[in-house]
Amino acid sequence: MIASDKSYRELAAAAIQDEQLRDNINFIQQRIGKGTFAFWEDEGNRQWRTRVKEQRERSLEHLDILLATLAEKIRNRGGNVYFAKTADDAVAYIGKVAREHDVKRVVKGKSMTSHEIGMHPVLEDMDTEVLETDLGEYIVQLAGSAPSHIIAPCTHMNKEQIADLFHEKLGMEKSVEPEVLVREARNVLRKKLLSADMGITGCNLACAETGQICLVSNEGNIRMATTLPKVHVAVMGMERVVPTLQDFSDTLQLLTMAAAVQDISTYVSFMGGPEKTDNGDGPEEFHLVVVDNGRSKILGDGEFREILSCIRCGACLNACPVYGRIGGHAYNANYPGPIGAVISPLLEGINRHADLCTGETLCGACKDICPVSNDIPRMLLALRRTLAQGSEYWNTSRHSRTEGYGWGVFGYVTAHPGLYRTLLKIGRLAMKPFAGTDGWTKKLFGPAAGWTKHRDLRPMARRSFSERWKQRPERDR
Repeated sequence: MIASDKSYRELAAAAIQDEQLRDNINFIQQRIGKGTFAFWEDEGNRQWRTRVKEQRERSLEHLDILLATLAEKIRNRGGNVYFAKTADDAVAYIGKVAREHDVKRVVKGKSMTSHEIGMHPVLEDMDTEVLETDLGEYIVQLAGSAPSHIIAPCTHMNKEQIADLFHEKLGMEKSVEPEVLVREARNVLRKKLLSADMGITGCNLACAETGQICLVSNEGNIRMATTLPKVHVAVMGMERVVPTLQDFSDTLQLLTMAAAVQDISTYVSFMGGPEKTDNGDGPEEFHLVVVDNGRSKILGDGEFREILSCIRCGACLNACPVYGRIGGHAYNANYPGPIGAVISPLLEGINRHADLCTGETLCGACKDICPVSNDIPRMLLALRRTLAQGSEYWNTSRHSRTEGYGWGVFGYVTAHPGLYRTLLKIGRLAMKPFAGTDGWTKKLFGPAAGWTKHRDLRPMARRSFSERWKQRPERDR
């Protein structure tokens, strides 16, 4: 992730003004988001979601056993498995493997986990060229930017912007034809793939029963990045393992449907060790780096462990109205969108990413579209409570003592009906000087100014619901 020194609020405010960004994101939300919602209307598909969610929860219950089984089978096949407690541990191990093989060029498949652990800068400091081979990732790498979507890294760009980028960086003649742009990228990437010393990928899912990891793609770059270089390193979040091949099948097909409304991706690749047939297809060494980096802590918290059921399909980004307005870069974190608003604070610090959980609307679209029905709105509220109250477990201090005290006062008032009704009457009178001729308040001042910065505030009702209820005849209650 290429971090910005600006705050979430500043980045979001700037992004809201970018109409081109909004149009670009709207395209994928309309095309894929609506298709995913339509898919869940079928009762059988809803049962499928429930079945996979239950499978994911069982996997988390027995995660230690599944990971041990996976590691044993890969090692028996001649592969290497390294359990990295932290991001630094993971990067140090990958760097060690690269030095042992005098790696000068690395080709990568798309991997959000590699961005999470900060792998690129460390390898580049070793004078190693690191090249993204996923087309979207390659485009944002050329732009010196970061992915803005979990599945579609350059969704914030349109073909005209990509044409300008290729013209500037690759010296190609300007063309907005997708076929021409793809051909140019293929010509560059093919040469790099053929001369790479190491291939690094992520891991969509791992199957403990078979002792293999699986990668899916629609471009074919994964096949080349994992078979042409002599060394293949796969980076996997520790929660991405399933027990059996049947569980894998259920989960993978659900992932591809939620991610791109596809029955199955074009390429589905299994690997779990070095090539042993001497036919030249496959790496001489295989390394699986299993990354914890805070996941164990999430696993130990019953309130947030549900987020580890996420299968990283990106569907929540295709439904979220906030993401649709501000894009992925405004989140200033490795994982954008609703999933990022939960997982980024938990992995990188709740105080550090305090604005993310407060920036979401809690409309519930993310839960409705999620293939495993993760209750993201509930977890967002739990994060807000953690920020308000502080947490020793999460090493979180109160983000705003004033806000915390304010909600404490509000809780006291609402628990005392007489006081609440009195203050309600005072509030009606206090609002009158700020109201316009139509009764709506167009501008407030001080801490309350934010409420009217982008909208008018409707007048308070002359009678509260309870007052109106009491005035109803007994027979109508």
